Amino acid sequence: TWKWVVGPMFLYLCERLVRFWRSQQKVVITKVVIHPFKTIELQMMKKGFKMEVGQYIFVKCPAVSKLEWHPFTLTSAPEEDYFSIHVRIVGDWTEGLFNACGCDKQEFQEAWKLPKIAVDGPFGTASEDVFSYETVMLVGAGIGVTPFASVLKSVWYKYCHDATNLKLKKIYFYWLCRDTHAFEWFADLLQSLEAQMQERNNADFLSYNIYLTGWDESQATHFVVHHEEEKDVITGLKQKTLYGRPNWENEFKTIAGKHPGSRIGVFLCGPEGLADTLNKQSISNSEADPRGVHFIFNKENF
Repeated sequence: TWKWVVGPMFLYLCERLVRFWRSQQKVVITKVVIHPFKTIELQMMKKGFKMEVGQYIFVKCPAVSKLEWHPFTLTSAPEEDYFSIHVRIVGDWTEGLFNACGCDKQEFQEAWKLPKIAVDGPFGTASEDVFSYETVMLVGAGIGVTPFASVLKSVWYKYCHDATNLKLKKIYFYWLCRDTHAFEWFADLLQSLEAQMQERNNADFLSYNIYLTGWDESQATHFVVHHEEEKDVITGLKQKTLYGRPNWENEFKTIAGKHPGSRIGVFLCGPEGLADTLNKQSISNSEADPRGVHFIFNKENF
């Protein structure tokens, strides 16, 4: 038995040593941004840190807890000179981080007063393969929208730098959430991308649909009253917020009709139930003919 156990244990110890060494490397918090609804953005720098789109890291703040590590998706793009995470304050540890960063104080905080942070990672996800397709469907549900902040930023940087060599030609983005308040920072990102694409006369590059799955009668009445306005009253985007859930069968058939003979990447960050639905639709809407349209499903569950 020991011959079978020694090998895996040796590899496990090596992996733990590498993770310990990486966690001891110095991390500098360069900026803390407070977003609405108790969400903070930490922008950090670390020597030798290299990331790809949609990856995640583990974060430890000794000032809050000396042992706890928490995973956070990177919301920055590889092209930026820093890496960032967005943290929503929903528990004891995040509340402690919020206070340790001085976000509970009104006055300006000096950088040297910010707490020490340990970072382990980054670690890869399915989202890294986005640039392998000409057409992609990105589906984010709730907090699952965070990986696509990194993806959309990186797409924009690549598009601006050399659009002719960018294989990705069309993005269909779907955002499903109970309410957009906790993710207003993401709506701001979409507004910026929307404006920049229009300036370059390529507004069709990114098609997005926002579905509000949790809404009440007062919201519905407000929606009816302001439906004719140029911009959506909830997100401030030109694309109006939709209510309920998408009809995935219709969405897949429409996209398949627009891109015959293509390999279309379907990327999800969301719950297991939605993953099963999208996987079945990807299979049923893919053609048996190798020259036909094929949906390739990739998922990241939480």
